[in-house]
Amino acid sequence: MTVRDELIRALADGALHPGRALAATLGVTRSAVWKQVHALGDLGLDVVVDGRRGYRLARPLELLDAGRIEAALDPGIRARCDGIGVAGIIDSTSARLAAAPPPPPGTWRALLAEYQTGGRGRRGRRWLSPYGSGLCLSVAWTFPDAPRDLPALSLAAGLAVLRGLAAAGATGLALKWPNDIVLAGGKLGGLLVDVDGEARGPLRVIVGVGLNLAVPAGLAAGVAADGGMPPTGLDAALPGAPGRRNELAARTCGALAALLEGFAREGFAPLADEWRRHDALFGREVTVRQGDGAVGGIARGIAPDGALLVERPEGLAAVVAGDVTLREPRP
Repeated sequence: MTVRDELIRALADGALHPGRALAATLGVTRSAVWKQVHALGDLGLDVVVDGRRGYRLARPLELLDAGRIEAALDPGIRARCDGIGVAGIIDSTSARLAAAPPPPPGTWRALLAEYQTGGRGRRGRRWLSPYGSGLCLSVAWTFPDAPRDLPALSLAAGLAVLRGLAAAGATGLALKWPNDIVLAGGKLGGLLVDVDGEARGPLRVIVGVGLNLAVPAGLAAGVAADGGMPPTGLDAALPGAPGRRNELAARTCGALAALLEGFAREGFAPLADEWRRHDALFGREVTVRQGDGAVGGIARGIAPDGALLVERPEGLAAVVAGDVTLREPRP
């Protein structure tokens, strides 16, 4: 653990900590503490400097704990877990899982991080989340044989995340094709699915998930400048969500693991109607960008294989990939 990690852990309770006490705990000089404290702003942490009395975080952090997450899992899901890891600051949870051996077939592995420097969104956008303010995690699973409906796995994974959050008490959540979780018109989170292996199997999938639990004011401006959908936090639907990070991590990982196990047997077909009930785009005017072109029309739900159906003057178009934006209402 680095000095920076130890400093964050010491400040996580939100209490005031004198610089002298922090220096003794960390085994560094008070000047080094001062430099480390001021560098925490680069991670999105708001540190209050209280004159000569010391330092505190503007709000406490519930840091992730692998033991607490594992203990909160359903026993059946926990029995099939090949390991849960928690990291402080890393490039990407998905990249780290991809660099490791795949979990044995029929088991799952998870990696969570307090902060990602290389988190990805769609179309190469960055996933922006201040240290400890959301959930950044990835779940790996190995299919012995390539499952049916593999292109629809990102839709199924989004449904799993929604299930996990709903089980924790969140309401008003919806799904935006193909892989966003939305709340009250804002982006609550998103996911990406990476696949590698043989065409016939075994096949490893890694589902990377980013969720906002609270959205600092500066984050919204950063996302807007990056061209993304306005962010929202789960605390808007589930008060106190930032203080329930370990529970929410367990709910999300457990729901993904259960979904992947079922998907191996049955594919997407049993999930399609449930996904449609949470469709945030149905009946709305959309534009789907694909490379240099675009398809515009009225969203009419999804096909059995998970393709987005767009009604155009010439008929229904089935879109299998693309970046969807809502079109502004006509005056």
